Amino acid sequence: MDSLLQNLPFLFITGFFAVLFLQSGLDKVLDYQGNLTYFRDHFKGSPLAGSVGILMFMITFLEVITGLVSGFCLGQIILQGASNFMIFSPALAGLSLLSLFLGQRLAKDYAGAAALVPYFLVSLIGLWLMKGG
Repeated sequence: MDSLLQNLPFLFITGFFAVLFLQSGLDKVLDYQGNLTYFRDHFKGSPLAGSVGILMFMITFLEVITGLVSGFCLGQIILQGASNFMIFSPALAGLSLLSLFLGQRLAKDYAGAAALVPYFLVSLIGLWLMKGG
């Protein structure tokens, strides 16, 4: 129990990223056509316009992997009190968020890019805490 309480920040960070990225990735999988239509419109005036299909596949894959890894780490923390892999949760989250941020900036959706900053800060805090603060 002490180990679980000691790792409570990691529990919340991995849980946060599991929910965030599994929901986002699975939404893209379950409503592929709707998301593809939205992204084609969103990126129509950007340098990414011709690559939306492959980029959507890549970001979906990255989000689902980030969510699954975060969920795995969350489970390990709950069951074992810690996870040897928990550094991968905020690291993959940071990579996913940087990818999304780049897309939003290239689409000139500056408000959308700015909305990602708090999530990115959570990933940086997670990395900082996991390296020993």
